[in-house]
Amino acid sequence: MKNPIPSQLMTQDTKLIDRFGRQLNYLRVSVTDKCDLRCSYCMPAGFTGFEEPENWLSFAEIERVVAAFGRLGVGRVRLTGGEPLLRRHLPQLVERLAALPEIQDISLSTNATQLHKHAPDLYRAGISRINVSLDSLDKACMQTITGRDSFSSIMEGLQAGKRAGFTPIKLNMVVMAGVNDHEVQRMAEFCFNEGFILRLIEAMPMGSTGQNSQYRDIGPIRDELVRQFDLIPAAEELGGGPARYWRSRDGQATIGFILPLSQHFCATCNRVRLAVDGTLYMCLGQDEKFELRPLLRAGISDEGLEQAIRQAIELKPEKHEFTTQRHKIIRFMSQTGG
Repeated sequence: MKNPIPSQLMTQDTKLIDRFGRQLNYLRVSVTDKCDLRCSYCMPAGFTGFEEPENWLSFAEIERVVAAFGRLGVGRVRLTGGEPLLRRHLPQLVERLAALPEIQDISLSTNATQLHKHAPDLYRAGISRINVSLDSLDKACMQTITGRDSFSSIMEGLQAGKRAGFTPIKLNMVVMAGVNDHEVQRMAEFCFNEGFILRLIEAMPMGSTGQNSQYRDIGPIRDELVRQFDLIPAAEELGGGPARYWRSRDGQATIGFILPLSQHFCATCNRVRLAVDGTLYMCLGQDEKFELRPLLRAGISDEGLEQAIRQAIELKPEKHEFTTQRHKIIRFMSQTGG
C-alpha cells in the first residue's frame, strides 16, 4: 500500500463532499457485468441482459475516471463485477491504476472460480487485498446458491490467493434464513483455521433475486458469535468499507458484520459505484445515477470530467429505502457493480 496523502495537503477544493457532509473517498469500479455463476440473490438463472461490449468503458476510459476521482481525494478503488476476472487482461488495468499517484489502495472482489489462473499476475500488478464470495461450505448448498458446481474451483482459488501473497483475504457470506444460516459457526471456524477474515452480510432486496432472498437479521447471530468466541470490538477499520469488526482477544481471528438493513450505515457512506457502461450509481438502494460514458466519448477535458463528478455527487441521496420500499430497486446487483 502506498503512503497516504497528508491530510494537510487535502483542501476542501480537492475533496468530494456530498450535500450531507459525507466525504467520498472510495470508488468501486465494475469491469464487467457478466458472471460465471448465478447466485440466487444477485442474478437470475437464464439472465441474458448483459451490456454490449462496445458500451463497456475501455481501460483507458476507466483510468481517466479513476484518475479524476483520485485528484478529488478518492484514494481507495475496488474492482468488481459481475465477476471481474472474466474481463480479459485485467492485470494490465491494475498496473495502470496502481501507477496513479493519488490511488493508495486497490482491492478486488471475486467469486474466485478463476482466481487460480490469475492470482500471481494480479498480485504483481498491484492488488493486495481480495474479497471472495463464499456462502456455504457444503458443496450441494453452494451449487443451489450459485447455480453450478462451484465449490472446488473456489477452494482452489482461495489457496492460490494465499500462495500469491494476498493479505488479508476476506470471505463474504450472505446469510439467508433456511439456506445457510445454520452454517455460520462452521464458516467462522473454517476462516479462523485458514487465516481468513469472515464477513457476514445481510441480503439486500435488489431486483427480483434479492427481493426473493430469505432475509436474515444478522444482529442476533453477531451477538451469539461474540459470546461463543469471546470477541471484542476491533479498534481499527479494515479496508474503508461498512463492515464493523470484532476479533478474538489474541488477535488471531476476525469477523466483520455488514448490516445494511437492520443497522444501516448510510450516515457514514463514503463510496459511489462506477458500472461497466460508465454509469455512476450513487446508492445501492436508490435510483440516482449519472452517465459518464457519453462525456468521455465526446472528448471531455480532465477539468470537465472532475466537474461532472462533482455534479454527480450532488445527486447522492441521504439513505437507502430498502426497509420502507423493498421492491423499489429493480436492477440486479450485478448491473450496479458489487
